[in-house]
Amino acid sequence: MLSRTFLRASRAGIRRQVSLISPLQKRYASSSSSANAKGANSIFAFLGGSLVGALTYKFAFSPGSQQPQEATPDPIVADFSSYLTSISTLSTLPLSDLESPVYASREKVEQGLTEIREIFKKNTPKGTAYDDSLCVNNTKEELDSHSDTYFNSHHALPEERPLYVVYPRSTQEVSEIMKVCHKYRIPVVPTSGRSSLEGHFIPTRGGITIDISNMNQIVKLDKTDLDITVQGGVGWEELADYLEEYNLLFSSDPGPGATISGICANNASGTNASRYGETYKNVLNLTVVLADGTVIKTKQRPRKSSAGYNLNSLFIGSEGTLGIITEATLKLHVKPVIESVIVVPFNTIEDAANSVNEILLKGMELNAIELLDDKMMQVINISGETTKKWQVSPTLFLKVGGSNQQVVNSLIQQIKGIVGNNKNLDFQFASNDDEKTELWSARKVALWSTINRGKEINDEMLLWTTDAAVPISNLPQFLKETKADIDNHGLKNSLVAHIGDGNAHSFILYLPSERDTAEKVVNNMVQRAIRLDGTCTGEHGIGFGKRDFLVEEVGELPIAVMRKIKLALDPLRILNPDKVFKIDPNEKGH
Repeated sequence: MLSRTFLRASRAGIRRQVSLISPLQKRYASSSSSANAKGANSIFAFLGGSLVGALTYKFAFSPGSQQPQEATPDPIVADFSSYLTSISTLSTLPLSDLESPVYASREKVEQGLTEIREIFKKNTPKGTAYDDSLCVNNTKEELDSHSDTYFNSHHALPEERPLYVVYPRSTQEVSEIMKVCHKYRIPVVPTSGRSSLEGHFIPTRGGITIDISNMNQIVKLDKTDLDITVQGGVGWEELADYLEEYNLLFSSDPGPGATISGICANNASGTNASRYGETYKNVLNLTVVLADGTVIKTKQRPRKSSAGYNLNSLFIGSEGTLGIITEATLKLHVKPVIESVIVVPFNTIEDAANSVNEILLKGMELNAIELLDDKMMQVINISGETTKKWQVSPTLFLKVGGSNQQVVNSLIQQIKGIVGNNKNLDFQFASNDDEKTELWSARKVALWSTINRGKEINDEMLLWTTDAAVPISNLPQFLKETKADIDNHGLKNSLVAHIGDGNAHSFILYLPSERDTAEKVVNNMVQRAIRLDGTCTGEHGIGFGKRDFLVEEVGELPIAVMRKIKLALDPLRILNPDKVFKIDPNEKGH
């Protein structure tokens, strides 16, 4: 029989487990002893197979074991009973089964910051003076810029600011900082490039922001295996410049300023995705710091693996709610020896979309397949940001490549025949690098041209940029109805689509007084995509702004599974709170 002395010696550790877990979930396990017994295996697996867990399991739950004959209930056993009934035995976690999270007071945050400063001082190399302003910052400018941007579609409230922004220099420092935050229950918003659009880094719970933009080193390039390991703060544009020398590329090319950690956290993509795939298809492994400071590496470097759960895909697209991505090993692609750009205007979007569908059904692999609508082409002409004037019609921008000029010429001729069958208005292709740059320039300046045009019309003009994606066969209907709806509501707008994978972006210009109208047409666009078997976002992510649309798209049960995973990895709910889905049944309105 297990001695009471041993049990009492373990009391503090047991109660610590209880104190961490029990406030997080309501009691919804069965009160019957059989249900508790059935849940014991998973519960003690959670305890990590510790000696206390194993011995107490044997003591309390082994078949045929005799119950101790005690005159009064043992408080330790009572602790375990409370612990067992506070843990769900269900596979899902509905929001209604949660209590509100409890976060650090201002006083506790200050205590935590004192310890975080000591971490930075300890890790500062000998002979280098410690500069606190480079590691910890709470100036108004810094707090504001880590809460919101002009590009955000969902803006932070005035009181939604972090108390501090901290700048770790290594995975080790991120881990040590997270251990402090976990100890004090300090909410954490991880950031790097801050180029996201759906309120991803709004500090809804205050706390601190961990900005890993200083972790911007390229760790190792393997030219033979075609992969590269980089820190999370490396920008994709800097990475592209580095790889240019080796004639290599990484698949994702999202908005300017995006970094590898953010690209992975949002499963971003860009113009290259139709040929090389989205981010999740091009990540070999990740280094991730979990909510309690634990550091994990998801895999090694094989091009394929069926070993265990695919943790890469768990963290990619989790938007900083499950862990902080500090390093990634990325799959690289060899650039084609020869590449050309083709520009093809059409009378209608339907004609352009039908051409793309035919190209794809013939098995032709193009390096990029982009569509700009007539209004986008007009805005680019007005902006003067390109040297060329463009036909004001829905226009396809295509990149074709191959191992030699003969292969490229063959593709060009095939495409020319396909677009001719769909009533194209013109057909231009680049014969040299200068022409290629000129022809692709319109696609590159699309967003900036829209912003500048809006400011020329009215200095108070705001931009709402959103995305959705549908099966390619449904894209013509989606684009036509979306354009008509925005026009009917009287808003200035333009449209860009990664048409090769059915992903459309709408740039909507509106004045502050027109915010409700802009929100209405965006809601219509997203709901239209969902009705057409699509998604509320192809690459921007959910953030804070599209949480309700995620419910519409997948339903409550899949989100309850996501919430279960979230609380398994982050039971205190300190990592990027309130993003992707709700974690607080009593959340205040935004």
